[in-house]
Amino acid sequence: MLKKVLDRLKQLSVEPVPFDPSILDDPVATQAEWGPAKGGGASFGTHKVEAVDSFRLEFRPTGGALFFYGIFLVVGLLTFFGAGIAAMTAGVGLEGSARLGLLIPVIVGLVFSVVGGALMRRGSAPIVFDKRRGAYWRGRVAPHEMSNRHGHEHMAELEDVHALQLISELCTSKDSRYYSYELNLVLRDGRRMNVVDHGNHVSIREQADTLSAFLEVPVWDAT
Repeated sequence: MLKKVLDRLKQLSVEPVPFDPSILDDPVATQAEWGPAKGGGASFGTHKVEAVDSFRLEFRPTGGALFFYGIFLVVGLLTFFGAGIAAMTAGVGLEGSARLGLLIPVIVGLVFSVVGGALMRRGSAPIVFDKRRGAYWRGRVAPHEMSNRHGHEHMAELEDVHALQLISELCTSKDSRYYSYELNLVLRDGRRMNVVDHGNHVSIREQADTLSAFLEVPVWDAT
């Protein structure tokens, strides 16, 4: 435990050295972008990788991520319904600003519920690598279930995946400062597609190695 804490503090105190993609001796590496493909990120591990079978690999939300999303949702729903009942009970006979004051907690609860629901839906969306279908996709509708497979925004043919890219991003806010790590697909034309983006450096390296072995492509680690 102490070693993990020390490693975490070291990551926060040392700025990463700019990565030179030319050392990879691959024209696609110099063609690809090396800045964040997805702004922001999480300070904790949001996903784990699981092999469904030898032909299918999936990234699924961790228990910690589901708990975090659930906090927003549950607190929001409790506040919304609790404040709503209180407002209907105590608001009888009140007018103007007094009634509006009772509605503020209801609105806050509704906002938390919507945010929590959106986080839960997005965070639990399937992230799939399927050799039978020859495709990668993110979302609840698989490409083969769509009328226009190539119109899928978060989809790539596995044969077009040239390499995996690992990069870091320093995320800062008023009260926090942490690194989030991106695992991206690099396609043969140099385009990138984000797979996951979270704050567990050890875990995302292991996930990259697992995916690398599954797809038989190299990992370009710039973290």
